[in-house]
Amino acid sequence: MALRKFLKLSAIASALVLAGCGGGDININTGNGNNGNNGGGTPPPPTSACPAFATQASALAGVTTPVCEIKGTITSDITLTADIAWSLSGKVTVGNDNANSATLTIQPGTKVFGKSGADYLVVARGSKIQAVGTATSPIIMTSVNDMLGLSDDESTAEWGGLVLLGKAPTNKCDQANLATCQVESEGEAGPYGGNNPDDSSGALKYVQVRYAGFEVIPDNELNGITFAGVGRGTKVEYIQVHNNLDDGVEFFGGTVDAKYVVLTGNRDDSLDWADGWTGRMQHVLIRHNPNNTKANRGIEADNQSGNFTATPISKPKIANVTIIGNNFDGDEDSEGILLRAGTSAELYNIIVTGPEKMGECFEINTTETANFANSGDLIFRNSIIDCAEPFANIRDSAGNVTFNARTWFESQPNNLVGDALLGGYIPAPNSPALGNGYNVSNFVDGWFDNVNYIGAFDGTTDWTKGWTVSLHQDDGINLKSCPTGTTEVASLTGRLNCQLTGDVTTNVTLAAGADYVLSGRVRIGTDNAISATLTVQPGVTIYGKSGADFLVVTRGSKIMAEGTAANPITMTSVQDVIGSPTEAGQWGGLVLLGKAPTNKCNQADLANCSVESEGDAGPYGGPNSADSSGSLNYVIVKHAGYEVIPDNELNGITFGGVGSGTKCSNIQVHQNVDDGVEFFGGSVSCKNVVLTDNGDDSLDWADGWNGKMQFVLVKHAADGAKANRGIEGDNQSGNFTALPVSNPIIANMTIIGNTFDGDDDSEGVLLRAGTNAQLANFVITGPAGMGECLEIESNESRALAAAGSLTMTNSVIACPTEAVKGTVATGVTTEAWFLGQTANKLAASQADVLKGIFTIDTTPAKDMKTVDAFFDTVNFVGAVSESNNWTAGWAVGLDD
Repeated sequence: MALRKFLKLSAIASALVLAGCGGGDININTGNGNNGNNGGGTPPPPTSACPAFATQASALAGVTTPVCEIKGTITSDITLTADIAWSLSGKVTVGNDNANSATLTIQPGTKVFGKSGADYLVVARGSKIQAVGTATSPIIMTSVNDMLGLSDDESTAEWGGLVLLGKAPTNKCDQANLATCQVESEGEAGPYGGNNPDDSSGALKYVQVRYAGFEVIPDNELNGITFAGVGRGTKVEYIQVHNNLDDGVEFFGGTVDAKYVVLTGNRDDSLDWADGWTGRMQHVLIRHNPNNTKANRGIEADNQSGNFTATPISKPKIANVTIIGNNFDGDEDSEGILLRAGTSAELYNIIVTGPEKMGECFEINTTETANFANSGDLIFRNSIIDCAEPFANIRDSAGNVTFNARTWFESQPNNLVGDALLGGYIPAPNSPALGNGYNVSNFVDGWFDNVNYIGAFDGTTDWTKGWTVSLHQDDGINLKSCPTGTTEVASLTGRLNCQLTGDVTTNVTLAAGADYVLSGRVRIGTDNAISATLTVQPGVTIYGKSGADFLVVTRGSKIMAEGTAANPITMTSVQDVIGSPTEAGQWGGLVLLGKAPTNKCNQADLANCSVESEGDAGPYGGPNSADSSGSLNYVIVKHAGYEVIPDNELNGITFGGVGSGTKCSNIQVHQNVDDGVEFFGGSVSCKNVVLTDNGDDSLDWADGWNGKMQFVLVKHAADGAKANRGIEGDNQSGNFTALPVSNPIIANMTIIGNTFDGDDDSEGVLLRAGTNAQLANFVITGPAGMGECLEIESNESRALAAAGSLTMTNSVIACPTEAVKGTVATGVTTEAWFLGQTANKLAASQADVLKGIFTIDTTPAKDMKTVDAFFDTVNFVGAVSESNNWTAGWAVGLDD
């Protein structure tokens, strides 16, 4: 830290010397452009760009506006304009205490900065600040470091801060003599307090205070914004304090209200109150530094530290707050809410959350405050605590719990301890925060906005956008606006979120640098009518909010989803992108619909074929076996498979009548509720396929599919969760002899089952309903308790096997419970058939054939390249060898 500060100070000195033309004050010529020659040979005197109340200061490197310095006490009304950068010199006070009153007006877009911790701005009692910016031109109060571009996420205490001193009551005053109250504020800013709860110190709107909080005197740092005895006549909304050394905002008594408050990266408490504050707040975002640097409480609340029962008791009304902690672990950990020292409060619609190592999220630690809780004077309702360490209790000297925070919290109306389902700070569409808020406006106080949600955000509108710092950083990679064909929505992922809706009828590119959300069924193109191409760049994440959200590529249209091993394309659920618990069925899935033949069509009239796909996705099928639906490469589909219509769940990836012109490689389906991938007719081929933790069949085909696959890894859930077959292969369930007969060629496949035992056990390969197939270089295995590993079920498929049309060669089955089931003909068991094929064998256990996912069995591999040029020549059976681990770096779910 010391070295970094030294380097920054050196850089500042260099910038000022270079900008100051030799170190003196700069003189800015505002004449007529004649280079100062007035015809008499004597240049005119320098003209300052600064008004009379300020002095010219050294220019700043990279700052194009003049720099003017203000100092001392301002005793007449002045305006700071946006065309000047304003430098504070020492303590700058607006007015004298209750004398020489003045108003400081600050225009939108103006920057005011301090050069050191001794520079800070005070508004004395009786005076006002009118700092009213706009959403597009906020007022910024910051440090010279920041002006020079030298502040960063770890910067703090680079100047003093902003102090407002008012004439509203505080319990540090003699309540019988409020008119003469005079309490000294922190940082030697001046006195505050009085008898006027309606007092006005002016207005703050769209104001940022950055990198402040210097220790003005020992053990006395300034807050970002101090409200000391400030009255409710003061208007405060849309304010941010970022990276303050001490508290973000602190209220010392007073009655001032505030709406739309952002407190980010502050090192001590973000929101602090004491000494009888009775104001109101709504719409507050508190976020500790995501880098886990120092932070303490989101809220630290006192009545009075020297007298817990002093009156008026601190009792603010606060609604719609989101507090997000971090993992800082020091003398004072990152925590949520601490109510103590006799404070009371009314808290509504609050979310407290944070990462696993965050400290407690709610604590009452004094008897006086606990008494308020037990009596009902302290209210905390319609709120969510979502923390690994939710509560801290009060204990007596013997260690007995005298106040159980969790018991009390859960007994209050409509409180929840559980997952708030936040994406960053925005609630996901399925968050319990939405629709469960308390209408404070109707039932408590009409000052509050009418809302029905918990936390600071409604899931749709991000009111921090455009005027805050740090929350929406552009790192040079993130997009600034959504691509054409998409619409910006509230971010759940910390960067730009762009929504796709309905039928996409023009070409759309999902560019890297944003995340993309599906709203309902999103179809690329319209069936055989309007063609469109969806291009998805490497590294892009597409997510669904619910099971009704899924992506369909219609006949005649394409998806070009081409990721890389380092930057795969991910299609997943909202729970996954916000870091909440994931499971199968959290969104729909991906459906490709093509114009290749299927045996569900009238083979004499393929041109008019139209078969309805599962999940109400649309029709597929046609006469073009070489049809292209685009390209999938390094694409991961996770947590999908919702039941879109009754008894009809989507597969992770559905290939309906997809043609051989479609490119398919390096794809994964992970944790799908139904099948991993399913082929309904068509002729598409795929290479390098990972199918993990899927709830039904991992690879399923039907209706005349005759594509090819090589390198297919199937792994059922290691914890024994629901799974069925590694392969379920059919011709057509309604007509086992329908033409064309399903007859794929599949090589180098590993199937690893589990111990799931339900209506459908974890099994290996089931060939049935008249399917044919050519299988080679398989490893089928699993633990003891797994179901059968090979079965041929229908008479039609058995006849194909007995006749030598259906083949399985160069393969090993290592299933200790039931390796092979059934017969292929009278007197011929399926086991005998299997062992009679070329280079097949049985092994005793999984450990004999695999090391993790890698093949260690030495069964000789068939050279499939002699069968078809699609295949690679390999020297191993199964999907993956240690020397050819094509899953490395991009596939998920393989480490368990």
